[in-house]
Amino acid sequence: MHAAGTELFAPVCSITTTQRRRFFWAAWWTAPPSRVPFRKPDASDGGASTHQEALDAAESRVGSKVVVIDARWARAWIRVLRGEGPWRSSTEPAPRLARAAGPVSNESVWAILGVTRDVSAAELKLAYRRRALETHPDHGGDPESFQKVVHAYREAALRLRKPRPRRDR
Repeated sequence: MHAAGTELFAPVCSITTTQRRRFFWAAWWTAPPSRVPFRKPDASDGGASTHQEALDAAESRVGSKVVVIDARWARAWIRVLRGEGPWRSSTEPAPRLARAAGPVSNESVWAILGVTRDVSAAELKLAYRRRALETHPDHGGDPESFQKVVHAYREAALRLRKPRPRRDR
């Protein structure tokens, strides 16, 4: 028999991806997570390169198998670590996941990437990586310039996949 107010509880882990495409985990083993008030995890860590690696790290820290729960719990803890509330309020706008259309620019996608129209897919990818490193905000670049480079690469890659009309007639 359990005392009043106590419940059976299995250790749980929430895993989410980060903006840098790594895996962040948060684990609770002394008590389950709670929404209000938000209960911080017993342990957390980021930087795993795969979901399985994050799960293994959490289980190693907990010392036993864990039950994987919704990724929203790990995202809530990330928000708390950033100094924000764990849950988005109803007045706060939802985050933009992607732009429907890229930034408006008079420059051609080829000029933005520093290549010509007859570039191969491999050369296009290398040019994109070079320009992305030059313009990325984490490397001292401008966010708008970086977005232009990303949009230009996507558009150029689409154009390369389309067959070009033959002009030999």
